[in-house]
Amino acid sequence: MEFLFADWLGTPVWFWLAFLGLVIALTAFDLGILNKENREMGIAESLKLSALYIGIALAFGGWIWAAKGGEAGLQYYTGFFIEKALSIDNIFVISLIFATFAIPARYQYRALLWGIVAVIVLRGIMIAGGAALVTEYHWLLYVFAAFLVFTGVKMLFASEKPMDVAGNPVVRWLSRRIPITRDLHGEKFFVRVPDPRTGKLALAATPLFLALVVINLADLVFAVDSVPAIFAITTDTFIVYTSNIMAILGLRALYFALAAMVHRFHYLKYALALVLVFIGSKIFVADFLLSGAKFPSLISLGVTVALIAGGVVWSLVKTRSGEEAPSIHS
Repeated sequence: MEFLFADWLGTPVWFWLAFLGLVIALTAFDLGILNKENREMGIAESLKLSALYIGIALAFGGWIWAAKGGEAGLQYYTGFFIEKALSIDNIFVISLIFATFAIPARYQYRALLWGIVAVIVLRGIMIAGGAALVTEYHWLLYVFAAFLVFTGVKMLFASEKPMDVAGNPVVRWLSRRIPITRDLHGEKFFVRVPDPRTGKLALAATPLFLALVVINLADLVFAVDSVPAIFAITTDTFIVYTSNIMAILGLRALYFALAAMVHRFHYLKYALALVLVFIGSKIFVADFLLSGAKFPSLISLGVTVALIAGGVVWSLVKTRSGEEAPSIHS
């Protein structure tokens, strides 16, 4: 029993085990109940399932608030909302990847599920490494903060270029190294097909596997923004990891509701850019203008939610007639 109350990365072990149990239960629920059969998920079902995941994430934040205090609770919610908003951009990229590889909607949910399982592991490795570095070299927080400000400013003024999925170096490398079938084989990532040279059955990847690989690569790119953003809010590894993962767990449910209308969130990009600039800037404000005093978490949460909500509402208002939002660079 002493092991359960031992400290690991600043948090009792039983906290980590409780969170791991929740993640396993939600994943098993997805695999064993929601995903028994390959089918296309409707928008209404997607919204209901997404609301369930968001409700669980918010309730988990309430537990953190009660167990670790209000400051930790506010930090969790701030990180969760930032990651949730960033995931909308991720949804656009994922929909483009599926379209490039011609993946039918009924197989997309399963690919997303296994993609998110991989993301949970990869994010854990990135966050653990980041936590170790920040603990050893506190000045890295300033590097993270400067990077966030730079990224936010770049997002505000960068021209929008479509992602070249087919020309991805990893896709080209895999295509040269392993046999890949031209057609899908249901939900399978690998199948045995006759080798054109020998006629014997040989293992080959399917387009669904390629889509899964590219989705995980795209998430790593998004993690370069989201992980430093949460470290700029708190260095509590438990808060950083749980807020990140709870936002990602609901991504697959949210995907089917937003994939068809992601063009209506055009202006959210600029709201997210301002959020990144704000989160990065507050590190310098706290240390150099507030003489090291901690920037109020309630203000951080309020500004974050206000900017994201403003971006969503403005996008929906500007595109309510069904027209594409105009480009800021035109």
